[in-house]
Parts: sequence; structure tokens; C-alpha cells
Amino acid sequence: MSALKMHADEIETDVDLVRRLLAGQFPHWAGLPIRPVPSYGTDHDIYRLGEHLVVRLPRIGWATRQAATEAEWLPKLAPHLPLALPVPVAMGRPAEGYPFDWSVCEWLPGENANGTIDDLDRAAVDLAAFVAALRRIDTTGAFPRLPGKRGAALAELDEGVRRAVARLGDRIDGAATLRSWQESLDAPAWDAPEVWVHGDLLPGNLLVVDGRLSAVIDFGGLNVGDPACDLQPAWNVFAGTSRERFRAELDVGDASWLRGRGWALCQAVMALPYYWETNPGMVRQATHALTQVLGDHR
Repeated sequence: MSALKMHADEIETDVDLVRRLLAGQFPHWAGLPIRPVPSYGTDHDIYRLGEHLVVRLPRIGWATRQAATEAEWLPKLAPHLPLALPVPVAMGRPAEGYPFDWSVCEWLPGENANGTIDDLDRAAVDLAAFVAALRRIDTTGAFPRLPGKRGAALAELDEGVRRAVARLGDRIDGAATLRSWQESLDAPAWDAPEVWVHGDLLPGNLLVVDGRLSAVIDFGGLNVGDPACDLQPAWNVFAGTSRERFRAELDVGDASWLRGRGWALCQAVMALPYYWETNPGMVRQATHALTQVLGDHR
């Protein structure tokens, strides 16, 4: 599906593969139209299946647990959240030379949130309501968070961030980036109970219908941890008054704000060198976020 491979060990998929997988495991869907869905996502190839379904195929090994995680948790989380989620309706297994588990989910209409939101202040309220509701959901039974995963202490990410900044060289303002990163590292750590975090609230994972946020997709970063992780939209989606509104709606203190800014910086500088040559959409998004972070720092 992808013109360029983003990962050295990436698996290629196509419509014929999807049809074979469906014919072998879900033959009642095999006759439906299948078409690729363009995306600058990094972990999955997406295929629209008929009018109401979507097939998601992991393209890289690290994404293979996501289908099972979403199948277990999204049906539990969805009733408590004010925006729609891509609830899985079936789980596929490796076959036809394809090595990973995969999923069929409900199709959610909409465009991603890159320039499609009519009212950013209203979107700040809507997304803050989603984040607040997610935080309130009971974490009993949540899977243990691995070191460095979304919601972790920023110190666990320090080595990777500094290595990425060094790799980027003069493509970014490395000195300013490290000053901002250090300020986030120095912020007091989260010392209250851990909460659910989506972990990847970037514009590509937010759907917009008629100019308004409608759904949140791609729960590959779902974890329990520091809620500051889900402040990333402040620098990825919002600016000016909408950024202030997002912060006010979530009643974010200074320490959490700095840690959230650190998460936005981390995501950006880790993505930039990895996807520089292969994913221009991700590079644009990460560059925008880093510019917003550094402007906020200054």
C-alpha cells in the first residue's frame, strides 16, 4: 500500500491480501468493496470495507498487540466517552503469508484534524471533555506499562530525546530544543494515582465531521500513567486562545503543563529523524508541534 517503506522490516499489504484474508476467515464480508484509505499513519495499513467497516493490518511488529488491546478495552471505554471510538467487531489471525493478528472495526466517518476544525475554541472544550472522561474511568485490570511508554516519567525518555536531537543536527534548533526539554524534565513529577491516557492525541488520530471533532482513533498508545501525556494537543492542534481554553478546561497546573509540553517535544523529535525521508505528513506534523513548543518556551 505504501510507496515508501517507513520501517526496515515493514510488511507490505494490498487489496488482494485483504480479500484473501477475509475469504478465509470472514467469508460473509469477502464480497464487499475494498479500497485503501490514504493516511500518514505509521503502524497500520487501513482499508475501507463496504460502507460500514474498516480493516486494519499492522505493518510492523511493534504494532501487533494493538488489535488485541483495542478489542479488550475499547468496548469498555467507549460508553464512558463523549467522542466515538473505533470499536473492533472481529479479530483476524495470521494467514495467507501475512504474519500478524489484524482487526475489522466499525468505520467512523470524518477527516483528520489537520485544518478541518471550524472552531478551535469549541474543539478545545470537546477534546478536553474526552480527556477528562478518559481519566475518570476505573483503571482496575489495566495492563502494566512498559518503561518509556506513554504516560511514563519523562526521565525514562531522556536518552532517546537527546539522541534524536543529535541526529537531527542543524535541521532544528537543537540548543533551544534541549533547553525546553530540560525545563520539562525539571518539573515536579506526577505523584497522584495513574490514570488512563490515550497517549497519541495528534491531528491524524482525531476525526472531524462538519467542522467539529467527532471521534478519536488509534489507541496504540493506550496506557495508565501521568495524565500530562494527553496534553500534547495543546501544541499539536491548538494555539493562542484555544490552547489556553484546553488548559483551562482541564485545570492544568504549571508542573503538568511543562510535562505535557515535554511529551509534545519528545514525540516530535523522536519522529523527525525516523520519518524524515519516508513520511512527509508526519514530518510536517512533528515540525509544527516542535515550532509551537519552542515558541511557548520562549
